[in-house]
Amino acid sequence: MHARRRTRLLAIPVAVAVLGLVLGAFAPTAGATAGAPATTAAPDATGEAAPDGTRTGPGRHGGHGRPDATVSADGRGDFTSVQAAIDAAPAGATEPWVIAVRPGEYRELVKVPATKPFLTLVGTGRTAQDVVIAYDNANGTPKPDGTGTYGTSGSASVTVDGADFTARNLTFANLFDEAAHPEITNRQAVAVLTRADRLVFDGVRFLGNQDTLYVNSASAAVVARAYFRDCYVEGDVDFVFGRATAVFEGCEIRSLTRGSATNNGYVTAPSTMMANPYGFLFTRCRFTSDAPAGTVFLGRPWHPSNDPDAIGQVLVRDSWIGAHVGATAWSDFSGGWSWRDARFAEHHNRGPGALVTPDRPQLTRAEAAAFTPRTYLAGDDGWAPFRRS
Repeated sequence: MHARRRTRLLAIPVAVAVLGLVLGAFAPTAGATAGAPATTAAPDATGEAAPDGTRTGPGRHGGHGRPDATVSADGRGDFTSVQAAIDAAPAGATEPWVIAVRPGEYRELVKVPATKPFLTLVGTGRTAQDVVIAYDNANGTPKPDGTGTYGTSGSASVTVDGADFTARNLTFANLFDEAAHPEITNRQAVAVLTRADRLVFDGVRFLGNQDTLYVNSASAAVVARAYFRDCYVEGDVDFVFGRATAVFEGCEIRSLTRGSATNNGYVTAPSTMMANPYGFLFTRCRFTSDAPAGTVFLGRPWHPSNDPDAIGQVLVRDSWIGAHVGATAWSDFSGGWSWRDARFAEHHNRGPGALVTPDRPQLTRAEAAAFTPRTYLAGDDGWAPFRRS
């Protein structure tokens, strides 16, 4: 939003929890800021983690834990840009191809094509804030070739079309400065756009304002799944949106204030297709903000191109909600789309903003049992990225 705020936010620590930690119900501790202190790298299915976050278990590197490629802005790695490392990765991989990204800010557009599945990006800093991949296009930013503007999807700093992609311990950001560009009225500015299936983001920060995280799929007829563990997501308007099935577990969801006394935005804008029972699940998360009490909504139903079959689904359960969320937690979308016709619900939340009112539908314990990370993500292939090795 504002350059001063963005500089400050890039310096905020993020919750990068040990992957083997069994998450329990929790609430913010006294004095907590936007993101808890990071921990060290953690083991994965191939063995114990090395200091740079790469694998040390058995594999094609003979157990030495070396990444397949290293990106370093100072020229001491295999590549100086993240995109160059992705371009050099093999097409059609069937096992993870690990790219280690050393500390620094990488100001570039990054695209993971559908031809390159199983890519893994690992930040090798002590915390996720040490590695920042960012750009600053918005929907209304003119293209350099004069062919128009980027549009919402085209504004993404990072676009993931490759299945089985993983990112750990780094930051993705869209640094578009709204205050510096009053001539741009279409201010949607995406940090990450996903359109592929079986994606994992572990200890990752997503920074932006409007439309920060666009979790989508290749087409309306395709279901794509994504798992966000111990992540930090910030924004103001519709900053988690799209038709994908996505589970956020143990994440901090930070609503930025827009300086309003009445409406400081919406966390989600799902466009889940009617045939898909699973949209966005937030479990064991923290919803935080410095916005005034009761001025932020948990979401509103997005109907792209007024599609009546886009019936958004969101469940917030077992989470801590700050006072910025009020007695009416959901909002209508422009064009006459009522939140009451969407699939919005809560279950067993706590905190000053976890109010139970007639305008905040609640699931019973029996109903909530059918909406877990496992049921959201299993699909036909039994995908279970939350399993601990």
